[in-house]
Amino acid sequence: MVSGRRSDSVARWWRRLLHLVPVVAMAIAALAAAARAEEVFPKAGSHPKVWSNDIPEMRFVVVRSNAPGCEPNCPEWISAEGTIEAGAPAQLKRTLKALGRRQLPVIVNSPGGNVEAALQLGRMIRKARLDIAVGVTDFSGCWPGMKDCRDNDGKAAPYFGSAFDGGAMCNSACPLMFAGGVHRMVGNWAFLGVHQITTTYRREQVYYRTTYRIVNGRKKVLGTKVVSRKDAGSYKTYEMSKSTEKRLSAYLKEMGIGAGVLKTMKATPASDIHRIDLDDMLAMNLVTSKSTVAVLTSASLCNPVEPAQNCRKVPEPAGKPAMTASVAPTTAATDVKPPAVAATPPAGVPPEMRFVVVRGSNPLCNPDCPEWISAEGAITPQTPQKLRQLLATLGDRRLPVVINSRGGDLFGALIAGRLIHERKLDVAVAHTDFVGCDPSEWNCLAEDGAYSGLSVDSGAECDSACGIMLAGGARRLVGSQARLSMYLMGHGQIVKAYLEEMAIGPGLFAAIEQHPVERQIEPDLLLKVGLTTGPQSADALTGAGVCKVSPKPANCRGFPAADAAANAPRKL
Repeated sequence: MVSGRRSDSVARWWRRLLHLVPVVAMAIAALAAAARAEEVFPKAGSHPKVWSNDIPEMRFVVVRSNAPGCEPNCPEWISAEGTIEAGAPAQLKRTLKALGRRQLPVIVNSPGGNVEAALQLGRMIRKARLDIAVGVTDFSGCWPGMKDCRDNDGKAAPYFGSAFDGGAMCNSACPLMFAGGVHRMVGNWAFLGVHQITTTYRREQVYYRTTYRIVNGRKKVLGTKVVSRKDAGSYKTYEMSKSTEKRLSAYLKEMGIGAGVLKTMKATPASDIHRIDLDDMLAMNLVTSKSTVAVLTSASLCNPVEPAQNCRKVPEPAGKPAMTASVAPTTAATDVKPPAVAATPPAGVPPEMRFVVVRGSNPLCNPDCPEWISAEGAITPQTPQKLRQLLATLGDRRLPVVINSRGGDLFGALIAGRLIHERKLDVAVAHTDFVGCDPSEWNCLAEDGAYSGLSVDSGAECDSACGIMLAGGARRLVGSQARLSMYLMGHGQIVKAYLEEMAIGPGLFAAIEQHPVERQIEPDLLLKVGLTTGPQSADALTGAGVCKVSPKPANCRGFPAADAAANAPRKL
């Protein structure tokens, strides 16, 4: 053997294009998202009534119900809200570790995110045998990310709130996480959607330093060291690979979910989103029942006979006096004091939409006067639930909705619009001018279930998401003195599909798609594209003369006092 020479300084720089690193993530599209910049999602650490285009990463917090009267034994749940990122499984792991053996249901609200993380979350949820429902958690007092909040100090939990399905979503990668629940619920008012996977491939140039020596005239590598890396660009594909399809199919089968979910994903472009109907979800076994989030979070779960496993009883503080019954003093002996007034919304945050029944106060209409539902204020995720509650009190009565709103939450508007559409209610843009007192005043009481007022077109407005609610009406009216403004708030495919569902012509979507900022739409164009059904104003539904025709409209009701007087036996 001829000894070779070792080259102490012989080194050569090798430049190679090493590999393609696949990073698989769901494309965020339609109801929960079309493009990330278009998402409307409450920002963690901001006021929950203020809308932001930022999508926070998913966070997990334990929430205790704030339902009146549930203490000392109230239901609790894990609130999971935000975009699913790679760090989400570690966060959930910490939350579950802190809970020990307690099994709390997961209430999820997410536009989607990272596929691999969603699969991990689903398996963790199944391993812990947790139930899951799609819902939004509305926090009271302190909310996650709020700095220096002391409102809940000394209370039974760091976070309190209520859960509801109106405006909630589970889209894109989220259904993969959702599939891990033992019992899985979506409900009629939440949105669960799927679509194709977007795979991003990132190229990377890696620079090596290789040291070698010459042995018998040949190079012998002594070592290779990476000295630098450089981004070499990326590209995307919008169809899942065979390997990804096989992996997702195996996961869904493992979770007991039917093959229809994966077929729907593959059939829906990444730029779109397909909302799966509740009946179809049941057939695919994606949901285990038609129940809603209330089944997991209602205060009634914690009845003293057999409380649910997610109820936690908190002992009464030591030294707290027991409650005793006492006879209330007579009205004559006490001063009537107003109840506590609700806190004023923070500066810049409009009041939430309020629904009240109003009876026309024009003396020309007596004894038969029209009634309507006054809808005024900002549209929030709670708006559909408030409307649903009011409609429940009306039974089969169909009253027109008179709306005056600067807009607000898109998903709240979509759900409220569908609710209006299902009930076949008419909608008109107008302001309700209350007579006598305003419902916001503590001592303003409705007489026979309705407040007195007049509908006024002048100065009324219906902006952005308000137009979405208007589209749900059977008859849709915007008078010449009212204003309607719209723009594409994002989620174009969802808005487009919704307008088609409401039988609104494609011209409206084409008109708002061209303008990234809000602009007023003229009455002629509203009529042309079909957003309004006629040139009339709200007076066509609420005017003094509407109850003079035969047959009378459904929103006409004789004044009870007048009827009683007319039918009373004549006194001698």
